[in-house]
Amino acid sequence: MSKITAIVLAAGSGSRMHSDTKKQFIEINGKPVVWYSLNAFENSRVDEILLVVPEGEREHAQAEFVDKYGFKKVAMVITGGAHRYDSVYHGLEHTTGDYVLIHDAARPMITNEIIERCIDGAMEYKACVAGVPVKDTIKEVDEAKNVINTPNRDTLYITQTPQAFDYDLVHESYIKLFSSGDQNVTDDAMVVEQFGKQKVKFVEGSYENIKITTPEDLLIAETLLK
Repeated sequence: MSKITAIVLAAGSGSRMHSDTKKQFIEINGKPVVWYSLNAFENSRVDEILLVVPEGEREHAQAEFVDKYGFKKVAMVITGGAHRYDSVYHGLEHTTGDYVLIHDAARPMITNEIIERCIDGAMEYKACVAGVPVKDTIKEVDEAKNVINTPNRDTLYITQTPQAFDYDLVHESYIKLFSSGDQNVTDDAMVVEQFGKQKVKFVEGSYENIKITTPEDLLIAETLLK
């Protein structure tokens, strides 16, 4: 029986929120943002959860987000790194699962249906990401903001999390990333594409699975979560 781990990334600074409270710890409808992701994974077929938080926040997170709400599947609270890829790697180093789902805590709209599709996708394809087709026309511009290309939107997807992988594949890909010194990566799928030489499959996400980045996003999430 395969074991499934979820790494919940809550180590970001959230500078664009213009708030003294980190975005993943801001309350929405009476619960901290990170609660929604932890609760979704707690009530899924995920076997263990690793929560990655900023330096100096481990004891606070354990008490206020794990113990307070009785999350039994949270096996460990881990200190993150300077960059997202550092935090992911810290989580991977403590993972005991055969498959791993990597999720941004700033996406509180995660559902069990998305989690299930990601788990199934990882098992079938070794690497998959949740996402949705773009609705708008996308323009590529140069440094002077002149349009230089209009991609066919039928081939464009908005990438979300979770991103799910065979553990050995993603772990080895991250090791190669750090060995290369080329750390200009923006998500886990990109690491696997470049350093694992593995094709990544899209599975159905949700247009409601938004990432909270600005105060406006917080208002949208509050409405959706009601």
